[in-house]
Amino acid sequence: MALSTLRFRKGGFVATFIAIFFGAALIMACGGLMESGVRDAVPPQRLAAAPLVVAGDQKYDDAQLAERVRLDAKQVRAVAAVPGVDKAIADVSFPVAVVHDGRPVTDLSDSATATEHRPLGHGWGSAQLAPYTLTSGSLPGAAGDVVLDTELAGEAGASVGDRVQIVAAGRSQEFRLSGIVKQDGGRTASQPAVFFTDKRAGELSGRPGAADAIGVLPKAGNNTADLGVRIEQALGGGTAVVLSGDNRGLAEFPQAAASQKSLITLSAIFGGWAILVAMFGASSTLGLTLQQRHREMALMKAIGTTPRQLRRMILGETLFVAIVASVLGCLPGALLSELIFDKLVSAGMVSGAVEFRLSVAPAVVAVLASLLAGVGAAYITARKIAKTRATEALAESSMEGRWLTRTRIVLSVLFLVGGAGMAAMTMTMMKGDLTASTAGPACIMWAIGLALLAPGFTRPVVALLQGPLRALAGLPGQLAVLNSRAHRIRMAATITPIILLTGIATGTLYMQQIEDASNRSAHTGILRADDVLTSKTGPLAPGTLDRVRQVPGVDAASDYVTSTGFVQNPEDSEQTSDGRPLQAVSGAGNLSVKAATGSLDDLRGDSVALPVEYASTLGSGIGTSMTLRLGDGTPVKLKVVATYRAQGETTALLLPASLLAAHTTDGAASQILVHHAAGANGADVTAAVTAAVKDQPGVEVSDSAALVAGRTEGQQQLATINYLVVGMIVGYTAISVVNTLIAATGRRRREFGLQQLTGFTRRQVMTMMSVESVLTAVVGVLLGTVAAAVTLFPYSVAKLDRLIPSVPVWIYLAVVAGAVVITFAATLLPAWRATRIRPVEAATAAA
Repeated sequence: MALSTLRFRKGGFVATFIAIFFGAALIMACGGLMESGVRDAVPPQRLAAAPLVVAGDQKYDDAQLAERVRLDAKQVRAVAAVPGVDKAIADVSFPVAVVHDGRPVTDLSDSATATEHRPLGHGWGSAQLAPYTLTSGSLPGAAGDVVLDTELAGEAGASVGDRVQIVAAGRSQEFRLSGIVKQDGGRTASQPAVFFTDKRAGELSGRPGAADAIGVLPKAGNNTADLGVRIEQALGGGTAVVLSGDNRGLAEFPQAAASQKSLITLSAIFGGWAILVAMFGASSTLGLTLQQRHREMALMKAIGTTPRQLRRMILGETLFVAIVASVLGCLPGALLSELIFDKLVSAGMVSGAVEFRLSVAPAVVAVLASLLAGVGAAYITARKIAKTRATEALAESSMEGRWLTRTRIVLSVLFLVGGAGMAAMTMTMMKGDLTASTAGPACIMWAIGLALLAPGFTRPVVALLQGPLRALAGLPGQLAVLNSRAHRIRMAATITPIILLTGIATGTLYMQQIEDASNRSAHTGILRADDVLTSKTGPLAPGTLDRVRQVPGVDAASDYVTSTGFVQNPEDSEQTSDGRPLQAVSGAGNLSVKAATGSLDDLRGDSVALPVEYASTLGSGIGTSMTLRLGDGTPVKLKVVATYRAQGETTALLLPASLLAAHTTDGAASQILVHHAAGANGADVTAAVTAAVKDQPGVEVSDSAALVAGRTEGQQQLATINYLVVGMIVGYTAISVVNTLIAATGRRRREFGLQQLTGFTRRQVMTMMSVESVLTAVVGVLLGTVAAAVTLFPYSVAKLDRLIPSVPVWIYLAVVAGAVVITFAATLLPAWRATRIRPVEAATAAA
């Protein structure tokens, strides 16, 4: 019976198949991201020949340090002395740029991925760790020699013996190209390599004797795992860790460790959304399909089919469709997952050094979730049908029964209360990026809760609109109103995906608008700059700041450095694993904020200025001390010299640039802020500043928008991914809208045929369906707007400290227009097709 039903009722099961297929694909996509985050595989590139790599420990408690933690010469000697170690080779890395015709040959225009693709200078001794081998020329034998990899040499058009201009530590110098190398094994490092003598590399790095990593080459016959344990014991823990396998790449790309958190957090948040939306969408569609067969089930019971046989038939049909749809849905889901991963990498949110990994585990989760949704919906419907007497079932098949069941009440209360709780948490407890983790689900939970109660909301909306609709549409309008009253459960099934579509789209799009406004007010509320100098090649040359300050028309100029730190003392109860943002300047002239207490002019040496609210939270005042762990893990004791009040969600600690720069990966500032003097011609001052640094390749002068873009880059990356993943969920919801409406409308051929036989014209039937579409869209959009408000207002309070945010209305209008267009198209096209059939044939067709 199940197989026969599948064969002769293809339309209804196609709708179920589509819902489960795309739902499984959505879950699979998020599952692939989750697995890649859990595995966090970062294979080595330049250090591939070393089975073990020692690197600085980038962890502080459970948090990831923002800057590279380096090793010292003592640790290199300690590793070399461990029994079983053949060689312990120190690797030094620092940013360089090969210049040709006055410009760097490497394109670093994409700031999101520039750090992972900029050339790095190394000592020749570390070339064997890749290993690199010479293709021509010889190793660097003197301080003025350099060796380039084949990629850089080709881009510079340089051959052995040529003079090559290289920028290191902000200074441009000429070197003799003594050789060209390539990496063995056909591998290509994402960061082009430039090799100097070991001594010269130490000088250019600005940290002689320090090492970024130590490549360990074991003696023959030594077990790598045992050797790693002995090295850890020799180092005595502390600031060094021993890496092996795919984790060795973290020594080259320490920032890749943060990708694990990004991937897991993103996939957990959006994966949870996806599972909830996909399961609800699939079960809603399946429930509608089975409800439309109520009469068929009633007749089967009347001729002797037992309740057990009915349940088995319904579950068998659903299980077959769900298995096929979910398994097939995993295939595009895997491709979609890799596509999203690539987008994350290109946006800079995930390190390009992290490899995408996908096993069968996400597919199992996607299939099981889809089966749970489908079989669960089928079981609930089958149980209801099986418990109903045959005569009652025949009556219910033509007239809808009671919709407000105990199960519906319990589920709706759970979703609404849960959503309200998350909205309250958003306003009162959540801070920073975590705010979205409760605001987003609040919208979805309310959308589902309202969808469960949609039959109840339909009656007052229909009562309110029945007068205008009857006046405008006449008899077809009146029939549409009667249909909506008599078939509220059927109408609610078509309203459900519209609620989800409107709520999710409106809520998440406006959340991003609020996030952008929060970041703009936070970062522009502290600094003032008419021009921003940015070096794409690494630190700015020493003396650049003094040169800029001497330009006529410059009122103030300051080095600008950013990082992330952790307050150790006094205890910061609100501090998360993301730490506290640190911003550093070399003068108060480029600060737009005024001191609430103390003086910002005292910001020098080991000092700090705190936001007023944050200082109150810590119980810190002028003259008190605090211990701050900087981005490279170094603890410093600072004196509070000022407090300031800024707009937005600002929690940045202000430090002297000279203090913070020394504890960053580059070791010096790469940006300078310039404020024009009052009355000065802005264009002339900018031109003069540009002329002052024209001899520094890779230094760009832009307006203050570059500063905002740079400070909010992480949020912009998050916005890109937010739009992408939310777009997937909204896309799935739109498919559910179309799917559900087509299924609901297509099954009404018999009704349309009877109407035409009783005197209705085809135009009147289409007018009736248009009015029903209006009612469906109005109810769906209204309830979806309420669900979006549960996200929008609490998120605005948390981020902007005001209930009503200043956001563009056109976004909401575009969402509503999209929902209305989809509703009309998915209703009228199937209705138009159904009314093409001869009325007699349609009236005698199966219901």
